[in-house]
Amino acid sequence: VVFRWPGETSSPRAGGAGAAAPSDTDRPVAPPQPAVPAEVISPGPAAAAVPQTGAGTFTYGTTTGPVLGGAGTLRRFYIAVENGIDQDAEAFGMAVETILGDSRSWIAGQDVRFQRVPKSTSSQFAMVLATPTTSEKMCATAGLQTRKYTSCRLPNKVVINLARWLTATETYNASVEVYRAYAVNHEVGHELGHGHEACPGSGKPAPVMLQQTLGLRGCVANPWPYLDGTRYAGADIP
Repeated sequence: VVFRWPGETSSPRAGGAGAAAPSDTDRPVAPPQPAVPAEVISPGPAAAAVPQTGAGTFTYGTTTGPVLGGAGTLRRFYIAVENGIDQDAEAFGMAVETILGDSRSWIAGQDVRFQRVPKSTSSQFAMVLATPTTSEKMCATAGLQTRKYTSCRLPNKVVINLARWLTATETYNASVEVYRAYAVNHEVGHELGHGHEACPGSGKPAPVMLQQTLGLRGCVANPWPYLDGTRYAGADIP
C-alpha cells in the first residue's frame, strides 16, 4: 500500500513517488523492520518538546540541487516536510543533500547518484520529515510498527521521524548531527535494497544498516556506509 499525499489523485505521476517500485529483478527489496520493543522507547526531556502531531499536510521543497556522485544510476528525490512543525523544507532538503553528497555516503560505491528536485519533477523517491503520529500512520500503511519512535522506508518514500531528527536517542552516544546522517543513510539504504546488518564486534563501528536507533549492540555509532573508501557492512540479519 502506498501512502498518498492529501490532494493526490489515484493516478500517480509518471516516475514520481506514487509510481510503482522497481521489480525485484531491478532492485532487491529490503526486509521489513520489526516492531519496536517497548523497553527501547525512552523519550527523555528533550523529546517532550517535539511536536507529536502536525497538520498531516506537507510543504514541498522547490530546489533543484546538483547531481551528487560521479557514476551510477541517477536517483532523484523530492522533499516533503509536514506543516505545523516549525521545520523548513529547504533547510531539511539541504541537510539531506549534504549527507547523501558526502564521500562516505552511498555515492562512494560509484553505482548510484542522487539529485534533489521539486515535487513537480520526475523522481524516484521522496524524503519526508513528519511528526511521530503522522510518521506512524504512514509507516503502518506498509505494515511497519514504529510506535511513533522509529523512521521507516515505504515504496518510493523515506519517512524520517521528527523526534529522532531533532533529538536522536538517549542511547546513541553521538551528536544529533551524526544521528541525522545515520538516519538518512540507513533509510536510503533500504530504498537501495539493503537489509539490516549485525554489529561485527564489540567496539567496532556500527554498520549503517544496523538498527542503531534501537541500540548499538556493542558497536560504536557510525553514520556512513563507506569507511576509508570501502563498503563497511556486518552480517546480514535474516
